[in-house]
Amino acid sequence: MEQHSGKASRAGGAIIALSIMAGAIIGNILGQPSIGMVGGTAIGVAIALALYLYDRKRG
Repeated sequence: MEQHSGKASRAGGAIIALSIMAGAIIGNILGQPSIGMVGGTAIGVAIALALYLYDRKRG
């Protein structure tokens, strides 16, 4: 079994999903929903990766 250190980790999946939806909405307002989704995905993945690295460093 895996041992947990007692510190809760943060999930990045919700951040990615919300950023994709926000990017699509903003892109739709600007007339470019596909570009908005791609931008939202990139921003969401970057935030999720930063959270992962922070949690990993935290122990």
